[in-house]
Amino acid sequence: MFTGIVEELGEFLRLDWHGEGGVAAIRGPLVSSDARPGDSIAVNGVCLTVVIADGDGFTVDVMKETFDRSALGSLRPGDPVNLERAATLQTRLGGHLVQGHVDGVGTIMARTPGERWDDVTIALPPGMSRYVVEKGSITVDGVSLTVVSVSDSDFAVSLIPTTLELTTLGRKGVGDLVNLEVDVIGKYVEKMVGVRA
Repeated sequence: MFTGIVEELGEFLRLDWHGEGGVAAIRGPLVSSDARPGDSIAVNGVCLTVVIADGDGFTVDVMKETFDRSALGSLRPGDPVNLERAATLQTRLGGHLVQGHVDGVGTIMARTPGERWDDVTIALPPGMSRYVVEKGSITVDGVSLTVVSVSDSDFAVSLIPTTLELTTLGRKGVGDLVNLEVDVIGKYVEKMVGVRA
């Protein structure tokens, strides 16, 4: 479980393919400082399991399902990545409950720079809009954000200076892909209400 508060802007180093999956190497001195094999680290919002931690970086196995459901396959060596270690019982919940299980990939459709923040519109995959509500939470590349507005095909968020400076979202432009995770509570509510109907 994560909070959607990015701890470190890391660097994607390489992906070594092994059949349909691969082993990814990522630099992130902060999140690697206490990482051990088996620990979970969110990489652009995708929960991955540490295989090797070597001081300033770590490696993870990435299976086909992860490539099919996320934008991790589009990363290139040198690309920045948002990193967050799994939450503990002592962690402040500054964002919202994030699983690191990507629901789909969105595309940045528009970006309007403001005096202090940017307004960004992101296209939603089909069927996902029912889980996105105005003033609700959504995770974009591992960043917990508040939805400003939503339609059947897209939603908008505003990025504050801290988000622009400390996450990949400050560097993404129109046409770029982003990992999306909707608030899991909405999915559980839908399932429970559906069972009773």
